Amino acid sequence: MNMSIRQQLEAHEQAWLSPKASFSAATKGREKPINPCDLRTEFQRDRDRITYSRAFSRLRRKTQVLISPHGDHYRTRLTHTLEVSQIARTIARALRLNEDLVEAIAMGHDLGHCPFGHTGEYALNSLYPRGFYHSYQSVRIVQCLERGGEGLNLTYEVRDGILKHSKSYTRIIADDLNAMPETLEGQIVRIADSLAYINHDIDDGIQGGILKQEDLPRELLDVLGHTLGERVGRMVQGVISETQRVNLERVVMCPDLLEPTEALRKFLFDNFYLTPTVNREADKSRRIVIELYEYFLEHPGQMDIRLFGLVPHDDLPQLVCDYIACMTDDFALETYIQAFVPKRIA
Repeated sequence: MNMSIRQQLEAHEQAWLSPKASFSAATKGREKPINPCDLRTEFQRDRDRITYSRAFSRLRRKTQVLISPHGDHYRTRLTHTLEVSQIARTIARALRLNEDLVEAIAMGHDLGHCPFGHTGEYALNSLYPRGFYHSYQSVRIVQCLERGGEGLNLTYEVRDGILKHSKSYTRIIADDLNAMPETLEGQIVRIADSLAYINHDIDDGIQGGILKQEDLPRELLDVLGHTLGERVGRMVQGVISETQRVNLERVVMCPDLLEPTEALRKFLFDNFYLTPTVNREADKSRRIVIELYEYFLEHPGQMDIRLFGLVPHDDLPQLVCDYIACMTDDFALETYIQAFVPKRIA
């Protein structure tokens, strides 16, 4: 009997990938079993489900760092996602790990981000009784919010990678192994996320006039590279070579590059993310999220939850939290204006 294209792809994985890779035919599965596809492996199906989701399409109008910047070349949450995917796939391919799984995790890792980026996340976290974290919200979206409450029904490996990608202020490679994704592919995305934003945020900071090239620590650039391309290339090579050296026991980065990468990340927190220029706009955005949350708790009938395919239920704080988290920057601002700014009467 002829093998289907999916079966041929699964056979190719067995023949080509490292024994330590995650094989699509050996996935831990989905919460709701489905019939296999003749054309795509399970991880390829997950990637496609994420790419065609409504949450993914909204990423193009969500903040990366700079809120509503003037110009066409600043990163959004969507372009960040694509850069993470590119870096992660390059690493996975070199290590002969499952590139499809890496891509699926990368494409879904930031689906739960609020309007105004981390500013909106911190605002909701301070308000919502059970706390709000974008990584948990990303999993919530793929499990129970998309497709009118059905969720995307993704494989366990993809959900685990999405859940454990976030680092906040902790080190890029966690000392606590329980904080790291179970699969090597998920660990790749966690590292690629940092490598992507460290480098493209420098680019955006310089473009926005908040950073200057001459202000970047020269001692770090001499090691990592003086251009975005040089830095990404050396960092990626540092991940590949060190992970090979430890025989793929876990995904790591050579210390000679990891320490300056961490130092460059700290430089960005001190000189970009937490600067008065960025925080001034962040304070305004935080106020928008806070006031919308309080407003919808008092006026739940003003939420048009159908716009995001949300299903009504009795947990109002959760529903308000989901509704605001789904908003793009522009939609949040327009909603705020409608709720709080008086209309001019002709």
